[in-house]
Amino acid sequence: MDYLKTIFIIAEVVLLFNLLILVHELGHFWAARWRGLVADKFAIWFGRPIWKKTIRGVEYRLGWIPAGGFVSIPQMAPMEMLEGDSSAELKSLPPVAPLDKIIVAAAGPIFSFGLAFVFAVLVWWLGHPVSGGELSTTIGYVIPGGPAAEAGLLPGDKILKVDGKTVTRFGGMGKVAESVVWNIAGSEAPEIPIVVERDGQTLTIWVKARARQSEGFGRKELRQIGIAPAQTPRIARVLPASPAFAAALRPGDSILAVDGKTLLSMPMLGDYLDSYPGGQIVLTVERAGNTMQIEVLPQVPEGGGKPRIGIEWDPRGKTVLAHPNPISQVTDTLQTMWATIVAVAAPKNEIGLQHLSGPVGIMRYYYMIFEAPDGWLVALWFSVFLNINLAVLNLLPLPVLDGGHIVLAVFEAIRRKPINTRFLEIVQSAFAFLLIGFMLYVTFYDVMDLPWKKQKKEAPAEMRFSPGQKE
Repeated sequence: MDYLKTIFIIAEVVLLFNLLILVHELGHFWAARWRGLVADKFAIWFGRPIWKKTIRGVEYRLGWIPAGGFVSIPQMAPMEMLEGDSSAELKSLPPVAPLDKIIVAAAGPIFSFGLAFVFAVLVWWLGHPVSGGELSTTIGYVIPGGPAAEAGLLPGDKILKVDGKTVTRFGGMGKVAESVVWNIAGSEAPEIPIVVERDGQTLTIWVKARARQSEGFGRKELRQIGIAPAQTPRIARVLPASPAFAAALRPGDSILAVDGKTLLSMPMLGDYLDSYPGGQIVLTVERAGNTMQIEVLPQVPEGGGKPRIGIEWDPRGKTVLAHPNPISQVTDTLQTMWATIVAVAAPKNEIGLQHLSGPVGIMRYYYMIFEAPDGWLVALWFSVFLNINLAVLNLLPLPVLDGGHIVLAVFEAIRRKPINTRFLEIVQSAFAFLLIGFMLYVTFYDVMDLPWKKQKKEAPAEMRFSPGQKE
């Protein structure tokens, strides 16, 4: 069954990812046909075609490099480095007005924006799961021995500012400039001032952030201080023959407290059991909107160790459905993009080009999203973000990109004569080479992030309990 689930998830990822490419390229194709331009190829993915078919003079193809797609429109600008030789003789084709070139170039981003808006409306209607870490700035866990612990930050502290910037969320993609994690990673200060609210008082605590040592050739780790957000722990799985199984705990149960002590994070239960005095513990459990008290007798697993109750946590904790309106989804995405560009361009912080992702990283992220039971709701929300990114980045005024075509067409309109074809070939090829180099660069780090080696090396053995065992 696991193999069938994996195949199904991969199919979902490929279909959704290629839908984004298809709609963008359909914009160019439809506009070219509308304005009378020749479109002789319609390709999903680059490289040599693994499938192609010519229908009414248009060669439809599927390439072997999963990195986007293109519509070959010879009258726009020569793109042979990416698209291959055109079947149409450029010299025999009629000239195209600059306005038509602008319309065709802009149609792709417009279609991407349109698809983003469709997804945004669906997210507004259906909602998307949001974890506690995206709804507050309260600290749920402080890693022992980490920078935050050394500086004196405590679970329950509500973070108000990081490095002088007001924060409204702990993490997540939306409004990253207002997130705790982002401002710690992007700070250039050796010691970061963290303003917190504790027991009704406002305190400023200075923390020396540090990055973990990167392994091999992987991405450079970003600065962090060793804290996790407050979130209500939720059970993902109950281990067989475990104390939790005997107490009738169920997947989906939220654990609010243990022996009256509020749980602000998943590790807090483990810490509590590390000093377990013996006897039963009382868990305050929320199930289907009802709160109940459940007694559990912790046991030492087979092989020894500390007493445990035998559950696996949902890493997101308890989630709620958020219904952001389409306009806020678009503006949040644009703010995130701008914050990312500013951070990458900043000379002193540690956020760089290597922290961006290409097609491999995006498809991996989609895969992780779809692994969750309600992953398709998150995938819709992420697709809003991705489509707007695709549209905006393509509008950058660089040759090869749609924005570059628009700039060249405007320049042509000002000159009142076409730009030299040989000059266009040189410029397009040069920027195509840079684009391919950049894609290879980020893809290298995406591949290094793939988890199979780490999983084989680090995956712990599953905790087991002996039936009928007594503490």
